[in-house]
Amino acid sequence: MSAAVNQPQQQQPLQTLRSRQIAALKQLINLNQPVSGSIAVEPVWKVLVFDRYGQDIISPLLSVKELRDLGVTLHLLLDSMREALSDVPCVYFILPSEDNVRIVCQDFSSSMYEGYYLNFISALSRPRLEELATSAVQNQSFGQVQKVFDQYLNFISLEDDLFTLRRHNEASPLSFYAMNRADMSEETMNALLDEIVDGLFSVCVTLGVVPIIRCPRNNAAEQVAQKLDKKLRDNLRDARNNLFTQENVRA
Repeated sequence: MSAAVNQPQQQQPLQTLRSRQIAALKQLINLNQPVSGSIAVEPVWKVLVFDRYGQDIISPLLSVKELRDLGVTLHLLLDSMREALSDVPCVYFILPSEDNVRIVCQDFSSSMYEGYYLNFISALSRPRLEELATSAVQNQSFGQVQKVFDQYLNFISLEDDLFTLRRHNEASPLSFYAMNRADMSEETMNALLDEIVDGLFSVCVTLGVVPIIRCPRNNAAEQVAQKLDKKLRDNLRDARNNLFTQENVRA
């Protein structure tokens, strides 16, 4: 007589915020294709271009060796002096700021790379998307612009479930001092609140969860909570671009 022994099921390791951000970064560097675990598959060799904030996001998560394994032969700052490499594709990981979009348009006009894979850290506005499209057409580069993605990775993972919205420095616009200055204008404060909300929204998108929001009343925290709640609700109502549907949630 034999008895069946119930073997405990092997549990899948829990995915942390840090591991999800690493997976998202690897996929975007891999030309927004799933990363193959096979050593027989040679990666597409490419250049990686990021701005200062993109560098702050990547540097705690991916080593130079890991970038090399993903096919990155050269990584450069967007605002540095860069030579044209017309036979190599380039992956951009940058904020959708006015200056950054202008530099990308200059790259189009200089025919800097074989292909352009544009990954914006937060959502690219419609006017700046149109600016990129106009520049690509005028410089006959529209065939080289392979992909344009909003990545929603607007935060820096420090530990598995610990993040910050900006690397700390004395000039940080999100420091306690900066946000409590006596001469802070309402316009500047609203811009800071929007930046905080964009970062928290990116965290929610990366985790694939809609949070329960609690906050103290009658201060900046309540304003952040209200703006984040509105941003989440607006996205959930958008059937076409809902980032929290099963097919859009990052694995």
